[in-house]
Amino acid sequence: MSRSPPNPVPESLAEFYLTTPFTLALLLVGNALAFLVGVRYYLATMPAVPALLWPLYGDSPTALALGTLVLAAVVPFVGYRLESVPTNRILAALSTLAVVWLVKMGVWTFVALNVPLVRPDLPVDLYVGFDRDSLWAYWGILATHAAFVAEALLLARVGRTSRRLLVGAAALALANDLFDYGFLLGLPLSGHPPVRYDPGLLLGVASVGTTVLAVAVAAAVLPRSRPDSADQSTDGAADP
Repeated sequence: MSRSPPNPVPESLAEFYLTTPFTLALLLVGNALAFLVGVRYYLATMPAVPALLWPLYGDSPTALALGTLVLAAVVPFVGYRLESVPTNRILAALSTLAVVWLVKMGVWTFVALNVPLVRPDLPVDLYVGFDRDSLWAYWGILATHAAFVAEALLLARVGRTSRRLLVGAAALALANDLFDYGFLLGLPLSGHPPVRYDPGLLLGVASVGTTVLAVAVAAAVLPRSRPDSADQSTDGAADP
């Protein structure tokens, strides 16, 4: 049996959270509430974006939706061992996308909220502070998006990936970056998240950097499927 990829979340802890009815329900409810809060953040600007492009525009809600789909796939196996969750093509694709998007948005949010600290031409009080607004708009959002990374590592315990899936996820994540910051290259795209400042080249480059990092993390923490193993659907546990 091949060794599990390195993952800071112990398998025993992942099994507890993902196969215990109460904790799995808590994760699903938490994701649903966070999804609604995220959609509200984008709601005012969403009408200007074509509906088919909303998954690219709504970065954090999209990450949460992907993570929730992976959690939902685990529901039938509540009470069983984590290794009993079968790995099929759909779950492999969903888990790869979920890990990439959750890590990307968790790290991107840290970068985006701290851009004013490294940009002397921007006021440093756009987010950072300890007043009532900053407690949520800075510290609260940082904390919740740090949880994105933790959830990504948790979901990696039931996921699989392959070189093809990683390349596909990277292409989609880069398309997301191009959609958000293509206007910096003169492209007729202006779907960047509604941050409190005008995003510039620094944030665009940093966003591409978070994509590279997220794909690298997914490649490191997700077990690899053999070319024929992703087609398993009901044969039982993951590949030996």
